[in-house]
Amino acid sequence: MTAAFTFPGQGSQAVGMGKALADAFPVARAVFDEVDAALGEKLTAIIWDGPAETLLLTENAQPALMAVSVATLRVLEAEAGFSVGRDAAFVAGHSLGEYSALAAAGSLTISDTARLLRTRGLAMQKAVPVGAGAMAALLGLDYEAAMEVAGEAAQGQVCQAANDNGGGQVVVSGDKAAVDRAVEIAKTKGAKRAMLLPVSAPFHCKLMQPAADAMAEALAKVTIKAPAAPLVSNVLASAISDPDEIRRRLVEQVTGTVRWRESVAYMAGQGVNRFFEIGAGKVLSGLVKRIADGAVGVSVGGPNDIAAAKDALAAAKQA
Repeated sequence: MTAAFTFPGQGSQAVGMGKALADAFPVARAVFDEVDAALGEKLTAIIWDGPAETLLLTENAQPALMAVSVATLRVLEAEAGFSVGRDAAFVAGHSLGEYSALAAAGSLTISDTARLLRTRGLAMQKAVPVGAGAMAALLGLDYEAAMEVAGEAAQGQVCQAANDNGGGQVVVSGDKAAVDRAVEIAKTKGAKRAMLLPVSAPFHCKLMQPAADAMAEALAKVTIKAPAAPLVSNVLASAISDPDEIRRRLVEQVTGTVRWRESVAYMAGQGVNRFFEIGAGKVLSGLVKRIADGAVGVSVGGPNDIAAAKDALAAAKQA
């Protein structure tokens, strides 16, 4: 198998995402209905009608993006013959996308995933007072250089690499003053750009420990099955399938680095040359081309993408 199924993270959301699929395909609509029922509210109304600032809230964006990803996969299964167990060498997701990957692979139920992501979003927002933390993108520095910048900027505070996205794109996270220092230091170390990100909390750093504790409690209460295809864990950048380890790594992920560059490189090293980005946006498909030479990123987010995805999967099988 030379295909991997990947699932986007926060930042890929947009008002209206998934609506065309839900209108065209009952299997997609059923996923959105299940998420609404699990949360006890019409999240679909926010996803499709906005307002954008309400969808942007972490507790809404996380389950919303998962719903779109799983709905898209259900359409691929019904209309294009996709099968996670048969066709995917691996599943992987960027941050919250790891939960989408597990739902897609049958490791978590859709209802449990929606509730877990609502809990995760609320806990992450609550962990640090608004304005006390920050995140910044350092562009044009490799991971090691970004780590040096973060270490120099910390000065007794928290400043650490949150996302290693590849292609010279590293995000740092931590105390606001430390992240501000990192932006200025990065400019002296050869960064092409260094800029604060418009986020509401400093994700994937030690300041998120209260959220990690909340997720440990929430994850202990749900059933996790072995996924139909191995999960490439954000914090390990390697494949796991054991339910207890998956649970443990999801907790670690809240405060740990999203090692996306290494994750894609790992999958490419195992023979994957087509990465299907399933759900909203095209961020992961763009990153694939920068990380793995010769790899193809195929983004699938709407009805017009289904036929092309079917062709790409057929090509992957022949490779």
